[in-house]
Amino acid sequence: MCGRFVQHRAPIAYAEHFGLDVATLQLPNCPPRYNAAPTQDLMVVRLNPHTGALDLSLLRWGLVPVWAKDPGGGARLINARSESVAEKPTFRDAWRKKRRCIVPADGFYEWRRRNGAAQPFYITPADGAPMAFAGLWEGWKDPATGQWLRTFTILTCAANETLRPLHDRMPVVLAEADISRFLAADNPRDLLRPAPAAQLTFWPVSPAVNAVRNDAAALIAPVAPPDEDATDPSA
Repeated sequence: MCGRFVQHRAPIAYAEHFGLDVATLQLPNCPPRYNAAPTQDLMVVRLNPHTGALDLSLLRWGLVPVWAKDPGGGARLINARSESVAEKPTFRDAWRKKRRCIVPADGFYEWRRRNGAAQPFYITPADGAPMAFAGLWEGWKDPATGQWLRTFTILTCAANETLRPLHDRMPVVLAEADISRFLAADNPRDLLRPAPAAQLTFWPVSPAVNAVRNDAAALIAPVAPPDEDATDPSA
């Protein structure tokens, strides 16, 4: 699963990395996020529903289905299981109508429980490049005000062998060559698979990440492992 992640680069860096036409875009104003959390407005790449071109937008994390009576449940819908996304009523409309997106990220956090304590770890690409989480987005219209709220969720899959010592789930990380097909194909479910084991690395970080109010570069800095085998995948 994914409950906190990192978007610390400038919007133009993600736009250029993922091949958006920066000359025609109005890029959002978004501060670096080292502890991005549910209900925050975060950067998402999607096909513009009017032009069909790739766009970089700020959407709220936590999907609110189009049929919801109010937006209150969105905070619980931050992840969607890829195995059932095409059938589950909450997500199937967005999946079938190609309201898909990618969520640019520099890394994410996971907590490993041992001896009654939860140690946070930072997971990031081994090559240091941004990665693309697979996601879905929705538009919800407030019946009282007529205003639109656009939200997103991150798709998850079984963890690969690198991350399995931390958790049994992980975000779907798309290869760059697969992004176009994920966004536009009728049913790209074959892309909803674990990232190659060698693609990601991780290390223990400070428990300060537990508090959403903490949001600084120091959160992703390595700390001394809690015990000798904390980063040993065979542990």
